[in-house]
Parts: sequence; structure tokens; C-alpha cells
Amino acid sequence: MASIQEFEKVLEKSDTSVAAFEDHSPLRRIQHFLHSTPAAVPLIVLIASIVIFGLAIGGKFFSSYTLTLILQQIAVVGILGAAQTLVILTAGIDLSIGVVMVISAVVMGNCALHYGIPSPIAVIVGLAVGTLCGLLNGFLVAKIKLPPFIVTLGTWNIVMATNFIYSANETLRDADIEAIAPFLQIFGESFRIGKAVFTLGVLFMVLLVFVLWYALNHTAWGRHLYAVGDDPEAAQLAGIRSDRVLLGTYALAGFIAALAAWVSIGRNGSISPSAAVTDYNLQAITAAVIGGISLFGGRGSILGTLFGALIVGVVSMGLNMLGADPQWKVLLTGVLIISAVAVDQWIRKVAG
Repeated sequence: MASIQEFEKVLEKSDTSVAAFEDHSPLRRIQHFLHSTPAAVPLIVLIASIVIFGLAIGGKFFSSYTLTLILQQIAVVGILGAAQTLVILTAGIDLSIGVVMVISAVVMGNCALHYGIPSPIAVIVGLAVGTLCGLLNGFLVAKIKLPPFIVTLGTWNIVMATNFIYSANETLRDADIEAIAPFLQIFGESFRIGKAVFTLGVLFMVLLVFVLWYALNHTAWGRHLYAVGDDPEAAQLAGIRSDRVLLGTYALAGFIAALAAWVSIGRNGSISPSAAVTDYNLQAITAAVIGGISLFGGRGSILGTLFGALIVGVVSMGLNMLGADPQWKVLLTGVLIISAVAVDQWIRKVAG
């Protein structure tokens, strides 16, 4: 009898040692690291992309001109990606974010050029329009309990049609904006740091991302947003008003989309109601997904979204400098999206 008990104890110790070994295996350690540091994967991919294209192209790729040009090209997408990140963290999605940006820009331009409203007030009106669009999405999702995908697909069509009806599909020219309302183009102003040339739009994008990073990681609002995205029922039981969090998040996303509109005016000069809305939507979602933001909500870092936007910018610039077919960019972007989702699933499955 004693021998059987001793044998059982040996088996228990053996099981414990195996479990301990599994918990401390290199693969397990990597998974825990990636789970606790969601921005690590996109940062690694970004560094690898820069190194690969740098080796393929040479020193020209590492020039301050090339690297700062990449930043200028992703400024608008980086800001839209930040707005999309907030929504995705709540386990939602906002398909209307690109068209909200466009209609906000159109309103700013029309107020300043056609209605004679001072530029600063025209900007405020445009920001209010973006926020109201976000509030509409938030109300339908949080209060009416409609699926975010369906809601924002519907508002995408509504806002798009309103945009064309309101603007009569008229493009506001760069020269007119510069002559009448130069304040609208302020984010296109550039400054130098050594040989590198930056725009105020790039600076604003970086500052916005870091402000949102701090809010998400060091405030009660950020903790509530992550909690709602991870498990809304548990968050409700913990006393978090999930509907308020969702309503505020969608409204903030709309406001940030309107800020992206202001930056886009500085970047592009002109204001077109027929801007590539679908491209902006897809690029914002791509930046968030490649940046490690989980489509299931509740996990990811907004710094990863910035890295994701930079990855797309580096790949695009690198392929252009190599003279590659533009479709290679589309192909690689698709591979990166699928890979990012697969990695997220792998981390969730084992780390969970």
C-alpha cells in the first residue's frame, strides 16, 4: 500500500515538473512576452522591413529625405488608424471613418471659402461634424444594440451620399484655399531637424498617438475601454457603464477623423469630396491589424498601430524605389494582414 502511495507521489511530481517545464519553455516565454507587449511584433517587422529594403536599395533608402517622406505619407493614415484602433479595442469596427474624414474636410473648406466664416471657426464646425457622425454610430451601437459592422456600413453610405449632395462634387482648389483660408493648410507647414524635413502633420500624428497611449494605459477611461472590449458582461458587473464607454469611443473616433481631415488639407492642399474613401478605410484598418490590435477586442497597443502604418509606408516606398509592380504592395499587405491575425490567434490560444 505504501509503495502505491509513493508511486502516486512520484507521478504527481513528474506531472508538476513537466508542467513547469512547459510553462518555462522558450516558446511559452515568447508567447507570454508577445501577449504582454503587443507592440513588439509590429516593431520587429518594421525593423526587419527597413533592414531588408535598406540592403536591397542601398544607402539612398536610409537618407533623411526618404525616411521623413515615409512619415509625411502616413500622417493621415496614422491618425485615422488611431481612431480605428479605439473602436476595434471595444471589439467593434468603424467602416465610415474614411468618409467622415472627407465630409469634415469638405465642411471646413466650404465654411471658409463659400460662407466667409473665419478659418478657426470653420475648423471647429468641421470637428463638430466629425464628432456628430461618431455620436450617431455610437448611439446605434451602444443604445440601440445594433452590430457595429452593419451600423457603420449603413452610415458609410449615408454620409457618402450627404457629402456628394452637400458639396455638389465640387473640388476646392489649392490656390483658393491658400489665398482665402491658409489656416486650413497649417499642418502642411514644414520644419527641419538637421537634414530631416518634417511637417506639422507628422508632429501632430506622433503627439496624438502618444497622448492616446497614455490615456489608454494610465487612466480609468483606458482601463474601462479595454475591459469593455475584452468582456462587456464582466465589465458591466464590475460597475462599468459599457454603453457610455462605447458612445464616447465612437464619438472620439469621429472627432479624430475630423482632425485627420484638417491634416489631410495641409497634406494634399486641395479638398476633394470624391477622395479615395475606401482606400482610407482599408489603410486605417490595415495599420491597426498589422499593428497587433486584436479584432476580438480588449488587446493591443496604439503604438503598434503607428508601427503598422510605418510598415505599410516602408513597404510602399521600398517597392517604389525598386521599380516593382504596384500590385506587389497589395500582395504583401494582404500577407501581412493574414499573418498578423494568425499571430494574434496563436498568442490568444496558448497564452490564454
